[in-house]
Amino acid sequence: MKKWISLFAAVILLACKEKKVDLSGDKPVKVNDFIAAFKPLALPFNAADTNINKLADSTLIGYKVLTQFIPDSSVNRIIHNASKADIHPIGRIEKQKEDYLLANFIHNKKTQMVAFVLDKKNKFLAAKEILSNTSNDGYYHSVNINKEPTFLLSREKLNADKQLMFTRIGWVYNTGNSFMVIINDGNEDAKKADEIIDPIDTFPKKNKYSGNYVQNKKNFISIRDGRNQQSYLFFIHFEKNDGTCIGELKGLMKLTSATTAIYSEGGDPCVIDFSFKGNEIHFKEKGSCGNRRGMQCFFNDTFVKKKEPKSSKRK
Repeated sequence: MKKWISLFAAVILLACKEKKVDLSGDKPVKVNDFIAAFKPLALPFNAADTNINKLADSTLIGYKVLTQFIPDSSVNRIIHNASKADIHPIGRIEKQKEDYLLANFIHNKKTQMVAFVLDKKNKFLAAKEILSNTSNDGYYHSVNINKEPTFLLSREKLNADKQLMFTRIGWVYNTGNSFMVIINDGNEDAKKADEIIDPIDTFPKKNKYSGNYVQNKKNFISIRDGRNQQSYLFFIHFEKNDGTCIGELKGLMKLTSATTAIYSEGGDPCVIDFSFKGNEIHFKEKGSCGNRRGMQCFFNDTFVKKKEPKSSKRK
């Protein structure tokens, strides 16, 4: 009889251990339970914008659970409406010095696949979007992850002559807590490949410092009106060392005096100081902005404000 009681107790104990922890709510969870939701991922791994929703687990992770381990500032920098999205784990890649957690964020039928990098103590290091079904550009988008891992992001389409046009960019995580490009291959039209899209170009620019500050077509900063006279939206893009080192950042700068401003977001180590003098703007990296640039270049330059074309006036 005692033998059967012991066996029954062991079965109950095993069942309790295997019971899945609910990660969908707002309550704190243990980091081991959070990590366990991401099953080991077999490599190489392939995904496309056409099957992105079929790859995730049915487990639902609540936004507040996720941000116990991933800073909300890093999540919202990549994911639009992250707090409203359904978050599903895809898998985990374990390496010697760091681990990668892949997850889908789904909101209004739009899905973004993101890779989060954590160290062996489960401390957040970096994040990067690796695939989405939000593009409406006529391309087939995909990602291939090998054993290193290198994240090879590809886009392909047939042109009017039925020729395959493609661009493939390989990203790897480096020790500077950021992702860097190690492969850039393709046969796209050179003019289109050189085109840099300014995401705030059409925003209002009526305030004192709003406008376009330019060095050349690949080194510029756009500044647009913010919520009030003391804040400005900005978008910086620069390319140094013959284009081998690229930096890009969109954010909100706040005036600290009549001629100075700062970009600083809670939880983000990247801090940039701005100063205005005449028709020039100078910006300099103060914190660590490695997630937004290559390792061999920094946010540190001076651009000149471009004159606005005069609008025709009726007599």
